[in-house]
Amino acid sequence: MLSTAAWPAPVASGPLDATVVVPGSKSLTNRALPLAALAEEPTVVRGALRSRDADLMVAALRALGTGVEVSPDGTTVTVTPRPLRGPAEIDCGLAGTVMRFLPALAALADGPVRLDGDPAARVRPMGPVLAGLARLGVRVSGDDGAEPHHLPVTVHGTGRVVGGEVEIDASASSQFVSGLLLAAPRFEQGLTLHHVGEVLPSQPHIDMTVAVLRERGVVVDDVATGTWRVEPGPVAGGEVVVEPDLSNAGPFLAAALAAGGTVRVPHWPTVTTQPGAMLPDLLERMGATAVLHDGVLAVTGSGQVEPITADLGAAGELAPTIAALAALAPGTSTLTGIAHLRGHETDRLAALVTEIRRLGGDAEELPDGLRIRGGGLHGAVVETYHDHRMATFAAVVGLAVPGVEVVDVATTSKTLPDFVRMWSGMLGAADR
Repeated sequence: MLSTAAWPAPVASGPLDATVVVPGSKSLTNRALPLAALAEEPTVVRGALRSRDADLMVAALRALGTGVEVSPDGTTVTVTPRPLRGPAEIDCGLAGTVMRFLPALAALADGPVRLDGDPAARVRPMGPVLAGLARLGVRVSGDDGAEPHHLPVTVHGTGRVVGGEVEIDASASSQFVSGLLLAAPRFEQGLTLHHVGEVLPSQPHIDMTVAVLRERGVVVDDVATGTWRVEPGPVAGGEVVVEPDLSNAGPFLAAALAAGGTVRVPHWPTVTTQPGAMLPDLLERMGATAVLHDGVLAVTGSGQVEPITADLGAAGELAPTIAALAALAPGTSTLTGIAHLRGHETDRLAALVTEIRRLGGDAEELPDGLRIRGGGLHGAVVETYHDHRMATFAAVVGLAVPGVEVVDVATTSKTLPDFVRMWSGMLGAADR
């Protein structure tokens, strides 16, 4: 087990020349698993991510009565659907996909299901998905009996949800939409969902949800902007193969810019709904070259990084990686469309500004993003706020800035349990 003491982020000793095999997508894994619990027959999920978030999802489904068998290496998960049951207790940890996807499944259980999580999870927004269920006739309550907006919450399942039509404001997280859509095939009338907020962050994640539903035979109409119609009907089982997590590939590919040299990631899909697909273009705009050949994405940099102005509204999870490069790039970078990151594992906008300033840089919050004036960094002990992407942010900076130490690098276990070994291996490949 990794120590929570500060980890000295290694400085690159020269240009990189490494191939990094990135494990499966957390977003796809944690959509495939709950959908498999609603299927008509068993599902085998191959290439699944073994991480804290995925382990929490597996434990939650087991608590609801679903049969789940995990291979010794964690990458193959066999899900045998059974009637969802209550009473049950679900630990959401700090996983947004668990805390926001499971309430709708819990509504289909035959008894009360209480969801809680880490202290930081209790401040992450939950209101829209819970209000949506309440408008569909599902009783939800906080520990004080009042209408809840955060964890802990109890969903009083009755074994059925009538479904129908509902409006929610998903401006704070696209997961509110995905959480309702994933369970909707089991609602008696299906679901017509309307988003009524001014913005809708991370649209690719909703597209991903629609795609995984259709792959399991569910009829989904998403032609009208901001409206989704899921028809009631069976969910097919069978085999699901999970793509590599493209967002988790981000820090490794960014390393080619920070340190110079080339980093390759195999099994890069040519067509995908993952927001990480934006990485090659973003990195090229910051001075890299990116080439996809025979399923291998190769990113090459010179060690010189260029500033960028980018709307990351469709891929907010990439913001910490891009911010790390922007902090190294002489000049001013502006990242927008990411106001919703204030409700992630931590307030990522505030955290990034604080840590860039701690490193000697210049950064400020905008209403929907960040302005970073790069260069002039020095070593410092970087806080991670229990946020895996803050840890990888610091690791990228540390490639080019001596003396960077990362508090609780073990928080990367949320989505990338083997991060330290993989990072060291990437650097070791350059030294050989």
